[in-house]
Amino acid sequence: MVAFSAVALGAILGTCIGILAGFSGGIVDRIFMRIIDIQLSFPLMMLTLLVVAVLGPSIGNVILVLALTSWTRYTRIIRGQVLVLKEREFILSAKAIGASAFWIMRQHILPNVLTPVMVIATLELARIIIMMAALSFLGLGVQPPDPDWGQMLAEGRIYISSAWWIVLFPGLAILLTTLAVNLLGDWLRDYFDPRTRFRR
Repeated sequence: MVAFSAVALGAILGTCIGILAGFSGGIVDRIFMRIIDIQLSFPLMMLTLLVVAVLGPSIGNVILVLALTSWTRYTRIIRGQVLVLKEREFILSAKAIGASAFWIMRQHILPNVLTPVMVIATLELARIIIMMAALSFLGLGVQPPDPDWGQMLAEGRIYISSAWWIVLFPGLAILLTTLAVNLLGDWLRDYFDPRTRFRR
């Protein structure tokens, strides 16, 4: 629930900002790109730990922090897509007939960037699962009595010499889940890439 919520929030925020920055250009684009550059200059795990430590460990704060560390990936890629799309003939035709910028972004730009958003979201899900487990392992993520794999690893590490299975199964769950999500993301990327489909 936490990972899916964080991915959904980050995808919505990053996609909206990416479309706005790419379509508007000028000062709006430059402001958002500088904000992204500033955020990317901080190590993501350090930034996440800092924000969670300030706001306090809770499910809502974990979702907010993970979403705020992932929106930049969507924005940079979607912005690049929009910069190409806004020079296409159907966008220029919509502008010529007097369509508003909001209508063009909603009717023409958004449907054309949903495929990369879906692929990015799938790949981001695996990264967020690992970050969430790391936060819970450090005691800054999901709090008891809510269950979490990272929390299970943290509680079971003191018994690893006598009861190794306590940490084995949560670790395997994290490994298999992230592997499955990554494989799904690779398959989606290949499926929606017309060059790959043509070669097959």
